[in-house]
Amino acid sequence: ARAMVHSYGYRSGTRNKYSKKLQGEEHRRPGPPSTGRMLQTYRLGEHVDVIADSAFQKGLPHKFYHGRTGVVYNITPRGLGVIVNKPHRNGKIMGKRICIRHTHVR
Repeated sequence: ARAMVHSYGYRSGTRNKYSKKLQGEEHRRPGPPSTGRMLQTYRLGEHVDVIADSAFQKGLPHKFYHGRTGVVYNITPRGLGVIVNKPHRNGKIMGKRICIRHTHVR
C-alpha cells in the first residue's frame, strides 16, 4: 500500500493561521465581526492590513498575504484592490495586485 501524499490546496497549512481561538489578540477574536468593521470606509492610497477572516469564504486572499500590509488602489461595491509587495525567486520584489473583500482588510 502506498502512502498518501498531503494536498497542496488553496487553504493547506492554514490550521493555526486562520484560527480564531486565542483570546486577547485583536485579529483572533471569535464569532462574527463587529458592525463597525462592516461600515469602515477605505480611500485610495490608504495603507491596510490584509487579515483573512476564516468565517467568510468569499473574497478570501491567498494564505501568503495574511498579515501583510498593502495600499488600496481600487474600490468596488463588494471588494478592494490592494497592492502587496511579494519577493520573487529572482530576487526582485513585485507589487502584486489582489482583489479581496472588505471583511479581510483592516
